[in-house]
Amino acid sequence: MKKWLSVGCVLILMMSGCTNDEKEQGSAKENDTEDVSVTEEGGEEDTTVAPPVISSARGKKIGYHNPIISHHFGADPYVISHDGRVYMYMTYDQLEYDGAGNIKENSYGSIQQLAVISSADLVNWQDHGVIDAAGPMGAAKWATQSWAPAVAKKTINGQDQFFIYFANNASGIGVLTSDSPTGPFIDPIGEPLVSFETPGVEGVTWLFDPAVLVDEDQSAYLYFGGGIPEDTFEMPNTARVIQLEEDMTSVTGEATMIPAPFMFESAGINKYQGTYYYSYSTNFYDGERPEGSPGAGEIAYMTSDSPMGPFEYQHPILKNPGHFFDVGGNNHQVIFDFNDQWYIAYHAQTLAKDMEAVVGYRSPHINALMFNEEGAIEEVTANYEGVAQLQAFDPYQTVPAETFAWQAQIETTPSDEATTGVYVDAIESGDWLAVSDVDFYDGATLVKARVKPLASEKMELRSGSVDGDVVGELTFDGSLNEWVDLEATVNIPKGVTDLYFIFYSEADTDVLMFDTWSFHQ
Repeated sequence: MKKWLSVGCVLILMMSGCTNDEKEQGSAKENDTEDVSVTEEGGEEDTTVAPPVISSARGKKIGYHNPIISHHFGADPYVISHDGRVYMYMTYDQLEYDGAGNIKENSYGSIQQLAVISSADLVNWQDHGVIDAAGPMGAAKWATQSWAPAVAKKTINGQDQFFIYFANNASGIGVLTSDSPTGPFIDPIGEPLVSFETPGVEGVTWLFDPAVLVDEDQSAYLYFGGGIPEDTFEMPNTARVIQLEEDMTSVTGEATMIPAPFMFESAGINKYQGTYYYSYSTNFYDGERPEGSPGAGEIAYMTSDSPMGPFEYQHPILKNPGHFFDVGGNNHQVIFDFNDQWYIAYHAQTLAKDMEAVVGYRSPHINALMFNEEGAIEEVTANYEGVAQLQAFDPYQTVPAETFAWQAQIETTPSDEATTGVYVDAIESGDWLAVSDVDFYDGATLVKARVKPLASEKMELRSGSVDGDVVGELTFDGSLNEWVDLEATVNIPKGVTDLYFIFYSEADTDVLMFDTWSFHQ
């Protein structure tokens, strides 16, 4: 049986540009199961079997770049750049079901993993699987949940080190470390880094939603907090900042209050042209607000000439997701720069809306962010279009199959069997995935793929759309039931095109696992 977001069964790579109409429509035509023709002699019918129905895209239309992934959820995004790529870390929202099998409201109580994806172009994203952060199977076994990660990179003793700060529900902040952005991560202290015993946190309702800054002098600071004590909506005074020790796994001194108007949650911190920008999400107070106050569930920011403050309130920069997508909920942001451009990542229930399950399951989005000449952040317009692709995709490398821009009904599965630790799984007939703006600057005459066939079928190569021209195919022997390296001739001219992989089979079960692909002359 197909899972809620699974993958198809015959593999097709397609390569010739979609028309604008096709991209806006998102999915391919739904074909009838049979074609019936009438003969000239007397109306006798000749019935032939038509190709399988192509699965519809879910949550993300072809040609659009938000939400940035749609094969699983991801909330509270946080971003770092490393080695020419952006790495995004997220709360790993997963569907919860009641006893009758119906999707129920997200309780957040069972979340013990963090999701990780990365991209060099902000459109095609590789799924790196999950980090087991909390619980009996997690790095921090003392923690019961892992929410809202913040991530920093710092060079210590000549070695790049990566630090994840996460919320154990709203009761404290933990820290994990690794020498790789994708792990494995360990808990270096075995207890919360920040708790209600930490000096300076008195009056904070929720110890969660961290943000972290490593300054030019290598000093580091942790921002956190939220909540509304005793209905103090206008000035809750629950935001805090505390300095980190050089090791990044201990704190020094006391936490300092950041008086943020209508503060609710979601700390963010950036430095631009010598000024420190503290951003946060406002609360949902529905009474009258003083003139100049931020609205409900918006992202606003403050500035300071010191990482510890005092901070001066400025203005809102991102309205609640409901303003843009007709589906509301809480707001959460991270502002980041990549290749000398600034962006804001945030979450919204757009995938859940498409699934008719708007009960707290969030998905990550990215839009451009601008500073004006005076250094003020301009208001951001969130949308489905997202950001432009920063560079064309190189097909002359071994590409993890879990790298794509669009998909219909696919899943990814962490496994030691996979080359990168994750493969595309749960493949059923008619499902597909696609890579945006692939640059065949030398053309291609050969395709290679590493797959694990579970049934006999084929991989077709197509150009530009789900019903583009077939330019090659690979066939699978399902009796093998083991990982194999296949190759086939192709005839792909020079040029940039979207590349589609579509899966077909007569089997009604999962028939393929897909690990890597590459093109050659």
